[in-house]
Amino acid sequence: MSQLEVLTIGHSNQSIERFVALLRQHGVTAVADVRSKPYSRFNPQFSRQALERALRDAGISYVFLGKELGARSEDSACYDRGRVSYDRLSRTDLFREGLDRVKKGAAAHRIALMCAEKEPLECHRTLLVSRALDREGISVAHILADGRLESHHDSLIRLLAVVGLPAEDLFKSQDELIEQACVKQEIRVAYIDEQTAKESTEAGS
Repeated sequence: MSQLEVLTIGHSNQSIERFVALLRQHGVTAVADVRSKPYSRFNPQFSRQALERALRDAGISYVFLGKELGARSEDSACYDRGRVSYDRLSRTDLFREGLDRVKKGAAAHRIALMCAEKEPLECHRTLLVSRALDREGISVAHILADGRLESHHDSLIRLLAVVGLPAEDLFKSQDELIEQACVKQEIRVAYIDEQTAKESTEAGS
């Protein structure tokens, strides 16, 4: 039995034509939208209705999984002083349901998880969702803006340099270094609910 594979992609500010071309280049037959809010004020071509219509015209299926796999959880227990905690979010039943849907879908379709960020290392689709899939034995690769495909492992190795960590260390394994790098990057990019953060600050003062 062959290993299941899932791709990811960021829509960024490119044209819908270029986006569809990238999907076709990699044989994608279904897009799973993991944005918490499937709308784009600055790139309206990627708002849900417009995107769904364009994908349908291209023969590509669309499913919205932002509630299950989005980065802006509606569960207050997933926040630590206003910042969403990927570890807490990944343990929720809703997140697990989302992963299960992706895994089942990957058995029948070539799926690309879609979010907004151009760079996969700047996005929860890599730091949260892809890592969870990888831990369950699902092969993950990221479609880059120039059309290249980067394995999830290679992305995480690249992350080490991004956050200023060595690729090798005398006292830490590569897996430990990658875990440290992901924590550093999560602090930088994870969603912050300003109101919750303010209330946490006031409660602690």
